[in-house]
Amino acid sequence: MSEALICVGTISGSYGAHGELRVKSFCAVPEDIETYSPLTSEDGKRSFALALVRPMKNGFVARIAEVATKEQADALRGTQLFARREQLPTLPDDEYYYSDLVGLEVFDTGGTSLGRVKSVQNHGAADILEVHVAGGTATVLLPFTMAVVPTVDLGAGRIVADPPEGLF
Repeated sequence: MSEALICVGTISGSYGAHGELRVKSFCAVPEDIETYSPLTSEDGKRSFALALVRPMKNGFVARIAEVATKEQADALRGTQLFARREQLPTLPDDEYYYSDLVGLEVFDTGGTSLGRVKSVQNHGAADILEVHVAGGTATVLLPFTMAVVPTVDLGAGRIVADPPEGLF
């Protein structure tokens, strides 16, 4: 697990004509993305020594030494930036990296399997677990709140949920 990569940001395109990039940080303290440098692509084949230049709306203007033109910066649009797990801080007991939740089995409070976490989403209001329903092809969006998900046991690879009536 120490070799796992965690997505800490994404390149959203070029900024200006001299190879600067627009970068969106997913870190709790957005500026911390620079401290995890060098960052890598998801497959680990590309490395990026990221340097933040200045903040901008919804992110930062940044530089990568190998990127000198607008065209090179545009070619990186959509690239997700990953840090190695050991570079990241240890989280408090009630916080989790999204990648730790994906794949966990979800049980109701009676012990019945509801499915497995397919993805974790956040569209601004709160985190949502996308759960692939056990024995089916459908997925259900489960609010990731203390009221609905009272227990996350990473060691056992399970989540205990108390979903709203009729959700599953």
